[in-house]
Amino acid sequence: MKVLKFGGTSVGSIENIQNVKNIVNDGEKKVIVLSAMSGTTNALVSIANNIAEKSVNDATETINKLHEKYFEVIDSLLQNKAINEEAKNYVTGIFNFLLECTYKTYSQTLANEIVAQGELMSTFMFNGYLKQEGISSALLPALDFMRIDGAKEPNMDYIKSNLSRILKNTGEVDVYITQGFICLDNADAISNLQRGGSDYTATIIGAAILAEEVQIWTDIDGMHNNDPRYVDNTRPISNLSFDEAAELAYFGAKILHPQTVTPVREDNIPVRLKNTMDPDAYGTLISSETPENGIKALAAKDGITAIKIKSGRMLQAHGFLKKVFEIFETYETSIDMITTSEVAVSLTIDDDRNLDKIISELEAFSTIEVDTNQSIVCLVGHGIVNHSETYKLFQILKDVKIRMISYGGSNNNISLLVNANDKINTLRKLNDYLFELVTL
Repeated sequence: MKVLKFGGTSVGSIENIQNVKNIVNDGEKKVIVLSAMSGTTNALVSIANNIAEKSVNDATETINKLHEKYFEVIDSLLQNKAINEEAKNYVTGIFNFLLECTYKTYSQTLANEIVAQGELMSTFMFNGYLKQEGISSALLPALDFMRIDGAKEPNMDYIKSNLSRILKNTGEVDVYITQGFICLDNADAISNLQRGGSDYTATIIGAAILAEEVQIWTDIDGMHNNDPRYVDNTRPISNLSFDEAAELAYFGAKILHPQTVTPVREDNIPVRLKNTMDPDAYGTLISSETPENGIKALAAKDGITAIKIKSGRMLQAHGFLKKVFEIFETYETSIDMITTSEVAVSLTIDDDRNLDKIISELEAFSTIEVDTNQSIVCLVGHGIVNHSETYKLFQILKDVKIRMISYGGSNNNISLLVNANDKINTLRKLNDYLFELVTL
């Protein structure tokens, strides 16, 4: 059995929903993971924020507008009277719940419950549409089997056990439909896998059922060799290894959630990236194979803060780095890049919510310099650290001020920290040399 995930744009219009139906209607049994319709999650986040700010009128206005939009979609999509009425009753129940939330005291738990409603509506409507079209399908409520532990990692034993039970009790159908993104936490409260988490849901399910393949369907034909928002004439990469895909996802390639390949790599379950609007395009196949060496792609991660920690006591001081890392661990702030010398440590973070507290503790034993508005430009490809042409990259970037370099931490990655204002120029210079065959 395969697992197919369709993102918000794939179910964001009547035409796209029809495309999804045509893709899944091939006579093979499969699990379908759906995101909320495009724009819905943003609207739900806005509603939660309005509740936090006690802006009940703004929240109510957004809820009513979204309710009208869903009725329009239902009337266009579901011509069967009984299925149409059932879908309207279902979404009305959800919007009544949202209206009730406007009178509740804000909490993160309440926000998670609000944001979860988008996936619940998209899957219910799509299940009704498949039934209308004569395709046997069934809903598998993700909140009945998808659970994370105290470390916010998937509880695979729980997921495997409960998903197996639910599949067995549901019986044989051609298409099983479930929600991406949403889950329960270790206290059985509604939570989620963060933005882009439907990809993660798909590979977690793929690992749980030992799927033949996991397919991520979106609005672009695979992982591109550079960011098409900033660089012209990018092209999809036909094949990537799990390691290469993980590096690109973590360092800014928006097509994948950063944790997507983690659940499936141990069982060597391939992940294929496909374009809903062009189903015949090859896309990108991610597997354990590494068909070629050298640089395959570039990605950039924005919103980076660089911190230089300087101390005369660092010289030959036992435990200095441990002390530094413990501060970041205390505030649950991960580190992207790090370089060291005898008197200083430079590192980067992408989460600055606790930056002031971190700096305050670091200043107790060191001098701190902070550079905000930075970007990490990442070059990814199998064995690039050992590639004979790699040194030429630094000649290409002779006019770009590079704040930090991470080289050798992985055979598949070279990361450069630059000012955010230099990001696009850096991506284009590297692209011209690497992919447009400009020589030195």
